[in-house]
Amino acid sequence: MWSALTDPSRLASWYGEVEGDLRLGGEFHLRIPGEWEGTGRVDACEPPRRLLLTMRDDDPRPGQPDETVTEATLAADGDGTVLVVEERVLPLDLLAAYGAGVQINVEKLANHIAGRERPDVEARSEALFPAYQALAASVS
Repeated sequence: MWSALTDPSRLASWYGEVEGDLRLGGEFHLRIPGEWEGTGRVDACEPPRRLLLTMRDDDPRPGQPDETVTEATLAADGDGTVLVVEERVLPLDLLAAYGAGVQINVEKLANHIAGRERPDVEARSEALFPAYQALAASVS
């Protein structure tokens, strides 16, 4: 699981194209074709259990943050691994979109590890968004 989150060739298989230094303090460029492009910094890297990244959007849309923070923690669980992904610095009005997006990315990772096809991102987003809208409505 750790290499699927940190190896550029594996990341390209399920997430996006990464170029740069993925070590502690390193800077990198990430391109998710048709979705997002930006730069990032590795703020914490504790293999194989914790990764903390600060991401900067090259061209944020109105209302989107210029910068977000993502933390991934991994813990052994029998023969498997529990992955927890936390997104920080998100505007409340975009919480549903980010929630659906994070779930889709985790599903893409699970499919990659299991050797399955990538999900249809647009169809998954349409299916997930209403539930995340309902959840976001209860956050204040």
